[in-house]
Amino acid sequence: MKKTVIDPWTWQEQLSYVQAVEVTEAAGTLYCSGQAAVHADGTSSNADMRTQLQLAIENLETVIGRAGYECRNIVRLTIYTTSSQEFINNCFDLFKEFVARHGMKQAVTLLQVEALNETLNIELEATVVR
Repeated sequence: MKKTVIDPWTWQEQLSYVQAVEVTEAAGTLYCSGQAAVHADGTSSNADMRTQLQLAIENLETVIGRAGYECRNIVRLTIYTTSSQEFINNCFDLFKEFVARHGMKQAVTLLQVEALNETLNIELEATVVR
């Protein structure tokens, strides 16, 4: 796989994302359903957003790993949240740590939605290549 980052500017670096990622010669592409703070027994977390984000990240890492892919090869990540302000003010550092830990260079979209399933307030949807 060949991955090329397209960044006409540098300001997004402090936000832990890139403007675009081109992938050529990929051996596979994994499209992950939204991963949220759902425990292994299928129950939704009713914790605060920060705690939910940590569990959603762990769930995403599990799915990607079980599929034989690596988080460092996430090329597209969509973050759904019930409060963009809360995510930015209280959770953004966790997001940045996740990106740094895996050496990710991914395109990101942050979307505020009216509601997610049950008690959930954060969901991560990813595209990963190999």
